[in-house]
Amino acid sequence: MAEPARESILGEQRLLRLLEVGQALVAELDIERLLYRVLEVARELTGARYAALGVLDDRRERLERFLTVGIDAAAHAAIGDLPRGNGILGVLISDPRPLRLHDVGEHPQSYGFPLDHPPMRTFLGVPIVIRGQAYGNLYLTEKEHGDFDEGDEQAVVVLAGWAAIAIENARLYRDVRSRRDELERTVTALETTTAIARAVGGETDLQRILELIAKRGRALVAARAMLIELADGADLVIQAVAGELDAAMVGERIPIEGSLGGQVLTSRRAERLADAPARLRFRLAERVGAHTGLLVPLVFREQAVGVAAAFDRVTGGPEFTAEDERLMEAFAASAATAVATAQTVEKQALERSVEASELERRRWARELHDDSLQELAAVKLRLGALARVEPDDLPAAVAEALQHVDASIQAMRSLITDMRPASLDQLGVGPALEALAERWSAVSGIDVNLDIDLRFDAGHDTTRLAPLIETTIYRVVQEALTNVAKHAGAQRVSVTVAERDTTVEIAVTDDGRGFSGGDPTGGFGLIGMRERIRLAGGRHDIESGPGQGTTVHAWIPATRADGAQSSSRP
Repeated sequence: MAEPARESILGEQRLLRLLEVGQALVAELDIERLLYRVLEVARELTGARYAALGVLDDRRERLERFLTVGIDAAAHAAIGDLPRGNGILGVLISDPRPLRLHDVGEHPQSYGFPLDHPPMRTFLGVPIVIRGQAYGNLYLTEKEHGDFDEGDEQAVVVLAGWAAIAIENARLYRDVRSRRDELERTVTALETTTAIARAVGGETDLQRILELIAKRGRALVAARAMLIELADGADLVIQAVAGELDAAMVGERIPIEGSLGGQVLTSRRAERLADAPARLRFRLAERVGAHTGLLVPLVFREQAVGVAAAFDRVTGGPEFTAEDERLMEAFAASAATAVATAQTVEKQALERSVEASELERRRWARELHDDSLQELAAVKLRLGALARVEPDDLPAAVAEALQHVDASIQAMRSLITDMRPASLDQLGVGPALEALAERWSAVSGIDVNLDIDLRFDAGHDTTRLAPLIETTIYRVVQEALTNVAKHAGAQRVSVTVAERDTTVEIAVTDDGRGFSGGDPTGGFGLIGMRERIRLAGGRHDIESGPGQGTTVHAWIPATRADGAQSSSRP
């Protein structure tokens, strides 16, 4: 019999309204709008002048939030701090059951109201309980006509039930959306770090990696701009920029001492800036024009190599969040690995280049000592002996000394030509190789069969190969011939240089003694050859066997002087 009585108290119109409101509340997924909607409906159903909703803290001991409807902004300002759950409000916290009062001031636990608080007498409080746990309380005061009755109470209890379902639904949706957003950010971070990993595996050019890091890092946290700084002595040097930053900033130096970037570098801790102009050095702040920032150290094996700085979040900003910081720190770990790897490769390439240069200097020094210097020493001795020559023998002695001087001059010219033939710059690699083969054959006494098939040199209306490519071709052939003369004991050498599609193929084959064990590792010629071919983007191998001679193969990209790649001939 209780249910019919309750239905008669609520009334058909109120029940229909509650059903309608319940459907609307359950469909609302924004918790903030949902809570204010509950307050408006509570006022409508009960005729209350004021409505409030207190949300409990995690311990369910005090009010964490207090939302109101019916009190204007001026009254709010006059009242001051919102209540935290003392007095009558605390009764529903300690005993979450509906409470109706004729005069709130007469209750023994009433604290009264602050100054400038609107007068309130009649009161109705109903808890909102979600899955057996208190979420908060609805507070209604100042019913339009008389006291709140049992019908008002039951209507608000039903509304609180709908509110509990809707709030749980909205929280679940928020959690799912938050997890989805977090998953999307994680996927984005994974894609970004994967891109950096690919850069480590397939790209060793430091500048390209830095540009990739700047672009991907900016996209990761939706920043307006990003710059990458690397440590160099006592300074941080801007190495790459992305977004709304002037590219001319690249190369600028910022002292580590006294700068925010330096602080992040030395502490190896990220910094989020709510007020970037106040924290950044004046000149940098002026150039960047940022309001907020996020600076993260690039740390590789406990060593900070630089700083990634993002400015002004474009979406959901402008301030960066703790989640942005977490993503950037994860991203920065991969970025630092990429940077450190590229720096190591760059350093190793420089060391190899220096080693090759030093070996080349030793070679030229040996050539000068063994040939030109000894010739000049012989000339000096003969000129010194002229004082003791009989007058009749003097013309012959001078003539012999002049012959030695001519031989020294010729040796010097040959050495200079070997170092950098003028024909290579003026005429191209084809004529330079022809002169090299002729000169080398005359000196070594070994026959050379030279076959050159390059488009420019063959008379085709095509741009010459790029200087780096031509120099590499010349040096590979030169160093291969030098090794033949020194080590092969050969009678004949065949040199083929042919342009095929997008590649220049080089083959230097001798009929000498050969060797076993594949590609030898020693000797300047092979070190220099490998380094040149690698820098040109090519590859090589060496075929040899005891008594079977040796063939040096190389394949080099046929990049032309205008930057284009050659294509198949018609």
